[in-house]
Amino acid sequence: MIDAIRDALDACTVLNLAYVDEDGPQVCAVFYAPTRDGDMVFVSSRSTRHGRALASDPDGVPVAFTVQDDDQSWRTLRGVQGRGVCRRLTGTDLDGAQAAYAARFPFVADDAQLARALAAADHWCVRPTWLRAIDNSRGFGHKTEWPGEG
Repeated sequence: MIDAIRDALDACTVLNLAYVDEDGPQVCAVFYAPTRDGDMVFVSSRSTRHGRALASDPDGVPVAFTVQDDDQSWRTLRGVQGRGVCRRLTGTDLDGAQAAYAARFPFVADDAQLARALAAADHWCVRPTWLRAIDNSRGFGHKTEWPGEG
């Protein structure tokens, strides 16, 4: 993955995740943590609308997403647009995801209620297949694209 894109993903914490279910397109916002291999992990329950939609195929569901910081001016706007596949993590896949999430949001472990909620939640992974970083601080509309792996 290109460093400019990885840096932009590291700088943000909220993933706006778009998917389609039987009722049509929908977007949800989730706190995420990037992993060393370029995935983005988040927690949510399968009982939510997006959880049901994302759990509908254990091999993964196509998604689109954006990440960006709030309170940016158009001159310094920075973020990432992307497409990928989202799946619920199970078994040994959970270890790396839980470690990445705990490292990104260490305050969760200090709050018993949050820690219990995190332990009970499903963990999900978005594996990007295409990414575009936008960084207006390098020029209006400056884009860096990563076409995915093979």
